Order: sequence, then structure tokens, then C-alpha cells
Amino acid sequence: MSSYTKQIHRCFRCGYCKFPSDYAEYNCPSFSRFRFETYSTGGRLWLLWAWVKKEVEWSENLAKIMFSCVTCKNCVEHCPMKFKDDIVDWIVSARKDIIEKGAVLSSVRDFLNNIHKYGNPWGEARGKRAVWAEDVKRYKPGDEFLFYVGCVGSYDERGQRMARSFAELLEKADVSYGILGSEEECDGNEVYVLGEMGLFQELARKNTGKFKELNVKKVVTLSPHAYNVMKNKYPRYGTFEVFHYTEVLLKIIQEAKLKLSELNVEVTYHDPCFLGRYNNIYEVPRKILKNIPGIKLVEMDRNRENSFCCGGGSGNFVMDLLGGSEESPSRIRVKEAYETGAEILAVACPSCLTMFEDAVKNEGLEKELFVKDISELLKEVSK
Repeated sequence: MSSYTKQIHRCFRCGYCKFPSDYAEYNCPSFSRFRFETYSTGGRLWLLWAWVKKEVEWSENLAKIMFSCVTCKNCVEHCPMKFKDDIVDWIVSARKDIIEKGAVLSSVRDFLNNIHKYGNPWGEARGKRAVWAEDVKRYKPGDEFLFYVGCVGSYDERGQRMARSFAELLEKADVSYGILGSEEECDGNEVYVLGEMGLFQELARKNTGKFKELNVKKVVTLSPHAYNVMKNKYPRYGTFEVFHYTEVLLKIIQEAKLKLSELNVEVTYHDPCFLGRYNNIYEVPRKILKNIPGIKLVEMDRNRENSFCCGGGSGNFVMDLLGGSEESPSRIRVKEAYETGAEILAVACPSCLTMFEDAVKNEGLEKELFVKDISELLKEVSK
């Protein structure tokens, strides 16, 4: 019997997992979207416990409930019980069992199969991974940083622009770096949280094997998802330093390697879950924004550990199991950003970037709220 099956009954559905610290509104993305108790963390765990005890049979709807959790860790942040740090691990372990039993959702199956066959969740040809970056330097032993671009930065047009902005800033600051291009593999963060451990191990070994072959000492990632998995799951496969790109940009600014012009605009910042709640990086992106002359940083009501997830975790930046409604997390968050009066919603994650840009269009706010990555903002003002 898996360890989680001996523990999940300890949750007694107190409900704290649904809220931010001030209890002002619902902060669990799946519960906020569907408003059924089974879509909250507590409800999901009790439903899972009933399945373990064979009190309910497996169904497509049950699968959707289990895979609609975006693993944002709001529940971990606000659960008052001592077992709170284990909650996401329980859900991941349950998904592992579900996959092994062959009871997975078709959208999840396609997501994982595409990564296995093509190295990306969209099923795009591997050779297209580096088409956007024909003029970007390839990594050579001795370079300071391997810039790990990731799937969204490599295949999504908006993510590509984000990746190019960061690469251009590295060039301008005379930082030694390179990318892997078509030799890059999916980082496997979503594969892990979806419970496909065999595929995750394969990806981790391929990536760390390539890093060792090239004698990589430092990796800088575009995505907080890649940062999280490489920092917290890869050490058993290989040793190297991992940085999120905002950490590198802040260091460049502090060392005066970029000269910044003035930008008089109000900006609000969204905390990505895998950067904030998973890795406690809240202030680095804000320090970058505050270093841009003229910018006024205004906070959304939900920020830092209380940030409301965009809904893109656990592969939902592709599958979007929480989409299709005005109550979709990304649309709720975009409206919250708009209400601050800010003109720009700044992000530090390519998945958040794509989710919010779609939400802005769905809300009809294209002329009033602009979603920009922090590197794009820096590129605009760098002299």
C-alpha cells in the first residue's frame, strides 16, 4: 500500500486550504473555478480516500477532479495541520497510482505521450525546438551559464519573445552563456507532478547527462517550473547550481552592467507558484522592478504567499482543465490586476505569460492591461 493511503484520512476538511491568509476570497484555483467541495484539497483527499477504500468506483469525472489540481501549494501554505508539507506529495503519489492503473484522463495521456515522443507537450517536431534561436549562441564548455529555455520558451511564440529578451540582456551585459538548442530536453516538472515517474527519471537523466558532458556548472532557467525541478529534484542525478533568470538579472543590475532609462508607468506583479510558494523567491522580481526609474509598483490584494495561481500548473498551460469560464483562474487574476489601476501586469514565468495574455483577450482588456515579462520590461529601458 502506498504511504499516502495510510495518511490522507488525517485531513478532516476544515477548509483552510481554500483561502488566503485573510479568508477574504477563495484561493484554491480548482475550487474557485468549480465551487464543488470535491475540487478543494480537503474534498479531493476525502474522495481519494473513498476510492482507496473502494467506496467509489473510478470514473472519467473522478479522474478530472484528481488532475484538475494545479499543485499551486496554496493548501500547503494555509493548512494548520502538521502534515501540511505532505499534501502535494499525497496528490502526486495518487496520480502515480492512477497512471499505473491506466485510468488517466485522455488529455493528460496525450500531454505525457507528446513529451515522451517529441520532447514537448504539444507534439511539435523536436527539430523545431531551436528554430526561434538560430542566431543565439550555443553553449560551450567554459561559458558561465547554460541558459535552459524550456518547452514554452522554445515552442510558444510569446514564450520565444520572452526567451529572446533575456538572451539579448545577457549579451548586452556581456554575460558568458549559451543554449542547448535542439539538444535540450523537457525539464520534466509537469511530468513529475502529474505522477509519471518513469518518464520524469528518463528526462532528468538525459538533461543531467548532457550537463555533465558539457561540464555545466551553472544553469539559468526561463521558467520557475524548470527552476523548481532542477533545484529540488535533479540533485540525485547531478550537481550544478540553478538560478531563475530574475536572480541573474538582479545581479546584473546591482553590478551596474545595464544602464536603465526611465519608464513612467504603474506595474503590478504576479508571483508564480513555483517561484514563490515552492522556492520562497518573492522579493527578487520586485527589486528588479523597483530599480527601473519611474516605475510605480502596486500590489494586488493577493500577493506573495497569498498569490492566486494563474491556473497553468500541472500541465494546465496546455490542457487548461480549469478554463472555459469567467471563473477561470487566469481571468480572475487578470481582473484583479486590472482593478489595481496598473497598466502593466508583470510576470516572471512563460506559462503565466501565455495564460494571462489569453485571459486579457477573453476579458476584452487588450487596450487597458498589457502583460509583460520582466526581461521584456528591462529590455525596453536598457540603454
